[in-house]
Amino acid sequence: MKTKILLICGAIAGPLFVTTLLIEGVTRANYNPWRHPGSSLALGDFGWVQDLNFLVGGLLILAFAIGLQHLLRSTKGSRLGLLLIGWWAIGLIGAGIFVTDPVNGFPPGTPNQVLQPTLHGSLHDLFSVPGFIALIAACFVFSRWFAKRGERRWVIYSALSGVVFAVAFVLATMAFSQVESLMNFGGLFQRIAVIAGWSWLTMLAIYFLRASSKTWKKQ
Repeated sequence: MKTKILLICGAIAGPLFVTTLLIEGVTRANYNPWRHPGSSLALGDFGWVQDLNFLVGGLLILAFAIGLQHLLRSTKGSRLGLLLIGWWAIGLIGAGIFVTDPVNGFPPGTPNQVLQPTLHGSLHDLFSVPGFIALIAACFVFSRWFAKRGERRWVIYSALSGVVFAVAFVLATMAFSQVESLMNFGGLFQRIAVIAGWSWLTMLAIYFLRASSKTWKKQ
């Protein structure tokens, strides 16, 4: 029962995080979800909402990683995937503790480019960027894990999620780095990456909730 509760944490984390992000993005004054990064929602009077979103999402995924560890402790090839999901959780928690620097002109009156990064902004990137990379890698690691088990649909879905996440993440990074042709779409690219990654994690949690541990064989 304890393990099941931890897995449920993974199933609810994504919908909760993404819903909060999308609602905040369309209701915040002067914020353009197509252009501005999700982390910028942590700036301003209602920034605590996104801070809390990062922290709750991170804690739920950390619980999920612990649940997976309990479930897969006797299964070879899963340890790296668990560590990567755990690092995604740590990245979210760090992003919630350390607020990002203004970028792409939000809040109004701030420059498009970060001219002099603050300590908080640097620490935010130090946690969040490796977190994104860790979740991308987790998609491919679990794709290989499913391949060993002969689960073709999950092999394809996991790999495809990793590709979509990686491409969208790179495009978003370029947009926030002031590549002129992409600047107005940085928020859109980031949301594509976030939705792809969180959707995969949610489906992964549901998969393990539905699966019977008695059917899992050592690889």
